[in-house]
Amino acid sequence: MSTDQPVKHIITNKLREAFTPENLDVIDESHLHEGHSGHRPGGQTHFRVYIVSPAFKGKSLVERHRMINTTLAAELAGPVHALAIKAQAPGE
Repeated sequence: MSTDQPVKHIITNKLREAFTPENLDVIDESHLHEGHSGHRPGGQTHFRVYIVSPAFKGKSLVERHRMINTTLAAELAGPVHALAIKAQAPGE
């Protein structure tokens, strides 16, 4: 992971490449967690992902989360402390 690229952009790019989403929104919510576990100065630790992709059609909620967690394994093992996910197939 490049240290000069914000974590939000890395997450966005990886999800775009992996899932070709119809809709994707990655929100840095780190400022909401100041003083809580996992928060670091400078943020980039807590994210919320809204994603709509055909890749999720026929997949359970757990399968969708696993797909995203696998794609973002390096970030989850490093700078990202928490990731909230809402993953849907088109039309849901």
